[in-house]
Amino acid sequence: MSESYDYLFKFLIIGQAGTGKSCLLHHFIESKFKEDSSHTIGVEFGSRIVNVGGKSVKLQIWDTAGQERFRSVTRSYYRGAAGALLVYDSTSRESFNTLSNWLNDARKMASPQIVILLVGNKKDLEEARQVTFLEASTFAQENDLIFLETSAKTGDSVEEAFLKCSKTILAKIETGELDVERIGSGIQYGDAAARTLQNNQRTSRQDCCRI
Repeated sequence: MSESYDYLFKFLIIGQAGTGKSCLLHHFIESKFKEDSSHTIGVEFGSRIVNVGGKSVKLQIWDTAGQERFRSVTRSYYRGAAGALLVYDSTSRESFNTLSNWLNDARKMASPQIVILLVGNKKDLEEARQVTFLEASTFAQENDLIFLETSAKTGDSVEEAFLKCSKTILAKIETGELDVERIGSGIQYGDAAARTLQNNQRTSRQDCCRI
């Protein structure tokens, strides 16, 4: 039996190598920590259907390699993304300092209306913290990003990160700021939404015939 959903959103997970991007994806999909995680080569993929604001949404998630030698490959996956998690490691000052480069790439090559959520991962390692919540929050505000801290190990706020980004995309669809039918929007109607549209169009035609 095929999956039924209202919308499909294309998501990216971007950021420097070693920040825990693959572990975030794994925890979101499998609800457990990925103990033997190694650096992603190229891209990894996962998908899951979630309930967002009463709508069924399939998230199609591309986890991109953070190593410089893969940048030219992974950039091709940016095209047509509706949402992205921009991840840094709260115990690594270096990973935080490279955020502007990743952000520029995403805004240049993905959908112009891409919704980006800044994720400070590894919040469980508080004693090793190098980036404060306040400075990351300030960076997010200055760059018009949503922000929260997560732990891929404990699962703290992992689900919330994906859902928060999805809710923002859905809100933009409902206000008309995002056009689902525009090529490159990173959004598609699912079977459930398509059936609703067809029913509405059928009802509209029937009403016209009665006039």
